Amino acid sequence: MTSQTVTLDGDSLSLSDLIAVARDCARVEIAGDAKNRAERSRTTIERALAAGASLYGVNTGFGKLASVRVSNDQLVQLQRNLIVSHVAGVGDPLPTDVVRGVMLLRANVLLKETSGVRPLLAQRLADLLNAQIHPIVPEQGSVGASGDLAPLAHVAYALMGEGEVTLSDGSRKMAAEALREVGVDPVEFQAKEGLSFINGTQAQTSILGLLVHDARKLWRTTHAATAMSLEALRGTPVPFEERIHRVRPHPGQVESAQLLAGMLEGSEIRESHREGDPRVQDAYSLRCAPQILGPVRDAVEHAAAVVAVELNAATDNPLVFGDDVVSGGNFHGQPVAFALDMLTIGLTTLAGVSERRIDRLLNPDTSQGLPAFLATDPGLESGFMMVQITAAALAAESRTLCLPASVQSIPTDGNQEDYVPMGMAAAFKCRRVLANAQLVVAAELLAGAQGLEFLKPMRPGVGVQHVYQRVRELVPALDGDRPLTPDVERIAKLIKEEALV
Repeated sequence: MTSQTVTLDGDSLSLSDLIAVARDCARVEIAGDAKNRAERSRTTIERALAAGASLYGVNTGFGKLASVRVSNDQLVQLQRNLIVSHVAGVGDPLPTDVVRGVMLLRANVLLKETSGVRPLLAQRLADLLNAQIHPIVPEQGSVGASGDLAPLAHVAYALMGEGEVTLSDGSRKMAAEALREVGVDPVEFQAKEGLSFINGTQAQTSILGLLVHDARKLWRTTHAATAMSLEALRGTPVPFEERIHRVRPHPGQVESAQLLAGMLEGSEIRESHREGDPRVQDAYSLRCAPQILGPVRDAVEHAAAVVAVELNAATDNPLVFGDDVVSGGNFHGQPVAFALDMLTIGLTTLAGVSERRIDRLLNPDTSQGLPAFLATDPGLESGFMMVQITAAALAAESRTLCLPASVQSIPTDGNQEDYVPMGMAAAFKCRRVLANAQLVVAAELLAGAQGLEFLKPMRPGVGVQHVYQRVRELVPALDGDRPLTPDVERIAKLIKEEALV
């Protein structure tokens, strides 16, 4: 819990705001001028209805039923029917931080002057966030076409005081009871409001935003693992010289080389083999690390740029522009789905090259004199043998998840929604790959640290020494076989919490 407050105005939400609310339960407030803009937008909808205009989803059916006109005395029932019929998600519940992100993003978008809804909806979402009351949202059931219809409907259902919610302690309670206990009245969705609430990319965008935050930390930490492996294998830092990367200045490659060079400064191990080493070049997983990891960083930053737009984008439908109400397709999640697929490929690459370095550290044919499998008594002991096998399993699984979801369209809604992006499927895969990559890099940090044990008393570069000490604060050196699952999981937890570079 943090004392920070995030104020929503529909236009200035940032990724750091998302993390503060989703992970640290920062308080949410609504800007007064945003409420005023939303009220003016709402007035446009009410005037159009009074004038007898036919507005999609406001006084018509939805999707292929858009040609069916609904009478004015049934407009509230129409919106209720929309929500309850779309509460159709299945599977495990989304994690609480993802749901909090969904609620925050939905509140922010509903405050835009294009939405045409009462500011009450955004305020109710803020009320639930501040009370740490979270709708139970199944992770499966969205194709990301008219937005994340099912996930957002589950959120709207809780605002109506129906279904179940979770509380700050993880317990479940009926939504009506939870709202009553904190003095929050259930919402009755008025004309257009149900449609505005569930049209949008907020579920997949919440996941993408959290993934970007975590992937940035993992990317930097991977350089700690890379530098440590290079030291243990007595490699050379020459390929990280600035002039090499200045003549091929991809941003991620340049930054990667800088990080690695900085980690290796002041290395006694490097000085020990500067002269007389018959090797001219290291293997690609070491020498080409900036060229491999750099594009991963660029994929992460592309995803970050997509998130930056989506956080404040008008993704519902129809949209209000002054006195005009215009139907469009901003709810389509293709930009988010593309970014998720690209991020999945990047994280899989990161895990794959990390696994290759683990193998070099363990394999007596490539480990530059380190004992086989980093065991203190190879043969009697297996050392890190199974750690590499586990890393290989994780890397292989991640590769199977790299098939792009964003090209897997299956038409829905009677072929009205005839090309859909499958953004939530892309998000589901990417979350799994991130978790795999964190475990693989944790394994490399452990293997690299173990490799350094055999080179003592020589010290690695100052940056590597710092990371080595952080690892040893949590996991002692391997001195005889022991179960290694707790060690890997302990370092993976550290990676989730901080960047080690």
